[in-house]
Amino acid sequence: MNKHFTITINDDDGVYQVNLHKFVKKIVLYFLLFLLFVALFGLGTIVYLDSKVEWIEHKRIEMQQAYMQLKIKNSDLDSNIKESQTLLDVKKRELDEISDSLSEIEEMIGLSNTDKIPLKERISETKITSEQIMTLFQFIPNGSPIEYNGITSKFGFRIHPTLGTKEFHRGDDMKADMNTPVYATADGIVELAGMHEKSGYGNLIVIQHNFGFKTYFGHLNKIVIKSGEFIKKGELIAYSGTTGMSNGPHLHYEIRFLGRFINPFSFIKWNLKNYNDIFEKEQTIPWQSLLTATANIKIQKPTQIPPSSQQVLLSKGK
Repeated sequence: MNKHFTITINDDDGVYQVNLHKFVKKIVLYFLLFLLFVALFGLGTIVYLDSKVEWIEHKRIEMQQAYMQLKIKNSDLDSNIKESQTLLDVKKRELDEISDSLSEIEEMIGLSNTDKIPLKERISETKITSEQIMTLFQFIPNGSPIEYNGITSKFGFRIHPTLGTKEFHRGDDMKADMNTPVYATADGIVELAGMHEKSGYGNLIVIQHNFGFKTYFGHLNKIVIKSGEFIKKGELIAYSGTTGMSNGPHLHYEIRFLGRFINPFSFIKWNLKNYNDIFEKEQTIPWQSLLTATANIKIQKPTQIPPSSQQVLLSKGK
């Protein structure tokens, strides 16, 4: 059996023949097959790795997109947290302002030692006391009886504009045109409504109020109530004029307590905002006794909205 084979090589120099053993042929064949296997394996590996790279890149892009979405959500959440914190700070400041305002009201109406009491209970207690204040305002003259435009002649000694003599002026002359509406400044009963012949008041209204107070409205042009009528705070009672001893249209307004003349200006500007001021300015009135007497009195429907005359805030200089 022939165990050799011949390889013939032709080139420009001639022909060459090489005799090889068949065993070498097998080695060469196996080597070529091995190289083919390595090449196919390498190609497969490359294809596999390429697909893996594409998959990893796809996953990377997905993770990057998820990261960006999460970053946006975190940014939105952070923005919401900051906005919530801002709103919380605003609400806290508002609550602090309410608490401070409530403290002022509590001090104003005589409540003390409320720091450790829950805010809800403080508000409830203050509300009850505020109802008492509104009741007090319903019974005791307060606010302006006409649309406030200033005072032409104040309470106290003055030179009488008609007589030219020095005398004590018992009230305030309030600036008013003819037929300016005049309102009651507290609940009461009409003691007098008509021409007062024995004085220079002209057409005069006198109203008796609770707890010893009276109000006088002089120089009126027209009176729309009658003696003996019960009237409510804010009710229209007359129109201003210049009757009696008067040198021009205005309203003469007096407040008396147990027959004593008191300066009406403090009562004209008396309201919830300066509630406590009156106790210092009008010390001739026994306020503590009066507050004690009215502590348990409440009315169902106090006059919530005063007439336009009482909506003007008065400055101390006027």
